[in-house]
Amino acid sequence: MSTFFVILFSLLITQRLGELWLAKRNARWMLARGGYEVGREHYKYIVMIHVGFLTSLLIEGGVLEATPPGWWILPFALFMGTQVLRYWCIRSLGPYWNTRIYILPESELVKKGPYRWLKHPNYWIVMTEFIAIPVLFGAYYTAFLWTLVNFTFLKMVRIPVEERALGMNKE
Repeated sequence: MSTFFVILFSLLITQRLGELWLAKRNARWMLARGGYEVGREHYKYIVMIHVGFLTSLLIEGGVLEATPPGWWILPFALFMGTQVLRYWCIRSLGPYWNTRIYILPESELVKKGPYRWLKHPNYWIVMTEFIAIPVLFGAYYTAFLWTLVNFTFLKMVRIPVEERALGMNKE
């Protein structure tokens, strides 16, 4: 396993754990103000998709040591760009950002940052990461499989539930 893989994989795990901590803090903030969760029953599948992705990346990119492409700098640059956009989304939503769907009655939909132009920028960012990170390490099976699984789940389950909960399909 390359040192670069170990470092990036470790940073990725640390980042995701930090985001789960932030999501829990934001959930407490929403609940204390009368918020409630929607789509709880499907959240376990999101967790399973992300754990599956990371496990597959660890096996294909780390343990099996897939060969990174000679042009690895391109997926790395794409990954770094997604990190800037990820934190722009988190900052734009502030205490409303979460990995779950929480609704705070009487709140306005956030329409700043990337949310001015896109309904679900964070989902686009995660989709891009599901491609860029594995391709960076030559883990093409991981990129293909988990991007397809994640896209299908988002399109068929997560986004429709979120849009109904937020009243976004009235627009």
